[in-house]
This record gives sequence, structure tokens and C-alpha cells, in this order.
Amino acid sequence: MPARPLVIGHRGASGYRPEHTASAYQLACEQGADAVEPDIVATRDGVLVVRHENEISGTTDVADRPEFAARRTSKMVDGVRHEGWFTEDFTWAELSTLRCRERLPDLRAGNRAFDGREPILRLRDVLAIIDAESERQGRDIGIVVEIKHAQYFLGLGIDLVALMIEELAAAGWGARPDRLVIEAFELGALDRVRDAELPARLVFLTEHAGAPADEPVTGRRRRPYAWYRSDAGLDLLATRVHGISVAKRDLLGTDLVARAHARGLVVYVWTLRPENRYLTSERRSNRDVAEWGDWRSEFATVLSTGVDGIFVDHPDLGVAARAAHHEG
Repeated sequence: MPARPLVIGHRGASGYRPEHTASAYQLACEQGADAVEPDIVATRDGVLVVRHENEISGTTDVADRPEFAARRTSKMVDGVRHEGWFTEDFTWAELSTLRCRERLPDLRAGNRAFDGREPILRLRDVLAIIDAESERQGRDIGIVVEIKHAQYFLGLGIDLVALMIEELAAAGWGARPDRLVIEAFELGALDRVRDAELPARLVFLTEHAGAPADEPVTGRRRRPYAWYRSDAGLDLLATRVHGISVAKRDLLGTDLVARAHARGLVVYVWTLRPENRYLTSERRSNRDVAEWGDWRSEFATVLSTGVDGIFVDHPDLGVAARAAHHEG
């Protein structure tokens, strides 16, 4: 078993390569990540692709492709208006012609050197990469699959949960409960995974504010994410899932880990990053948002909470912080 907390490569090693690319996932494994996290959305013809969002203008070259200019549109996704190009308006054959770009070009200028080099991946491609890396390194690397906008896609007639279960089974990942985690910001999607008896650990994601897109799940009044972090919310989650994943701001300075552990829930936290933009104010080195601040201190503070898993853009930093925590 890997050391605790788990170090999870957030969309691969997305601090060093454009996210969700083959090189990002391979680098995360090389840097010692215990698991990697692909986000899944779908194409028009029901192929699961790994993208942070279904709107892809910020992570691909689609805006520069004249053959797809007419696909630009505006959509309401989970109550928020977005403009751009959406995976569900493309077939996989069309999406496979696009090339990935750095999502944060101003913050991670070095990653721009890799723009245009790699294609979009399908979920099956990521599974194959992790299988190959596990064999090459002689260790079992895990996967944390995040289901994105499940309710929205259901409204389009695309069932992400069913497609995911089928894909995992076909790749041999439907019988690896110790290496497979499924997470979502929608509890209803996780309920459906549980009801399908997929052998995996289920983790409910929460935002700092707002509410899940599928609330109310059981016909009751709408419950915000903050409610799920309350004692009553944790009591409910303990009957439905295996853990909760929260933003860093909702972990630090709270007793959330202790309360969740008392109910048998694991706790993950997202996302630990070294850049000043993402650090608490007292740990920033200066006003340059791209420069790295005192990430060691911040990571150590997070680890001291007893959290069970950390999502990191730079897996090597997560591994180093964990080693220092255990040595200390």
C-alpha cells in the first residue's frame, strides 16, 4: 500500500505539462504520484474524453481551426452561461484532430513550449497509460476518475456514469477496488455508481460555495455544499460514499478531518499548488502571482490535518512534502 496521504496527480503533472496530456500523466507517474486524476466529459457520439470542462477553447486549439468556427456557441451548464466550443458538439473523430494547450499560459509560461504537441485523450487512453506505467515501474498506480456535469449530460441523452462503467470494465479496471476512486460534485451520480455495484471507492466533491447541480437529490430542499461539510451532512455521506474531497480553504483551520474520520469517511483536499496565486497570503513571496512562494510550509500545514489524500499539480512537490512530514 502507498504511504499516506495519497499524492494524486491533478490532471497528471499539470504544473509541468498541459493538463490531461499523455506526457502530463506519464510525468506524474515518474514523479511518484500514487494516483492520477482524469476528468471525464463526452463527445456527441458517446466517447469519454478527458478535459477539465466540456468547453474546450481554453485547453485546445479549436478556436484556431476554421473548419470548426461555426461550432462556437453559448450554453448554460449547471446554471452558468459559457461561450465557446463544447465536446458534445463534436464526434470523437473530429476532436481527435485537435491539439492541447496550456490552460494557464500567463501563470505557467514554460508549459506553453508544449502547446500543439499532443492530442486530446480518451478515458481508455489514460487507463492504458497507467497500466503501462504501473508495469514499467513495478508498482500499482491508481486512478481517480472525476465525473463532470453528469446531470447536464443526462439532459442531452448522454449517460456518463453508464459509459464510464462500461469503459472501466472493458479495460480491466472494473475489478481493482484498491486502485480506483470515482468522484463527482453531484451525489446522485455517485449513488448511481454505487447502485451499479462498481467496485471502487466513492468520493463526494464539494465547492466552497453553491450547491450541487442535481440538488435536491431526494426531493428535499436544496442543500448547499457547505451543508455537506456539517455534522448532518457528513452523517448522510457516511451512508452513501466513502469520502469527501474539499477545497483547501474549507480544510485549514477546521476540525473537518476529525469529524469525517469519526464517521469512517476519508478526506481529500484540492488543489495544492506552489504559485503565489494559490497560496495563503502570509506564504506568498511577492506580488508576482506566477512565482513560487513558501509552498513547503503550506503543504506541511495541510498534511498536519491528517488528510488522507492531496491533489497536486506538481506531484514531485507532493511526494517531497509527504516525506518531510513523515520525517518530522
